[in-house]
Amino acid sequence: MPWNDHACTLGVEQMDDTHREFVALVDQAIAASDDAEFVRLFGVLYAHVLKHFDDEARLMRECRFAAIGEHEREHLRILADLAHLKVRVAAGRLSMARAYVEGLPSWFSGRLATMDSALAASLRAARAVPA
Repeated sequence: MPWNDHACTLGVEQMDDTHREFVALVDQAIAASDDAEFVRLFGVLYAHVLKHFDDEARLMRECRFAAIGEHEREHLRILADLAHLKVRVAAGRLSMARAYVEGLPSWFSGRLATMDSALAASLRAARAVPA
């Protein structure tokens, strides 16, 4: 899922930078050459997603995002999935985690087009209005 500026850029620098990093990490994890590399990259991806979602939660509060509840429920669902998979990865059971990571590009595409684009629009509108 290589980064595509035209399709992926939302016009909020912090979100775009975080999304570029996410895409790169997912690509690296999918392409991991062996199990040890996948385990390492899954850990890096997990840490990234924790920070990514914390940053988005702060941005949602900043602009008083109307769909904050829905957006945060999606974050909680993904974090629960990743926490479950992290336990499996730590135990050396990688197949579910590999399959999950391979599905992330499709999930991200939908999320970018809906939840994240709505958040970006709300942020741009809120930041354009003098405080």
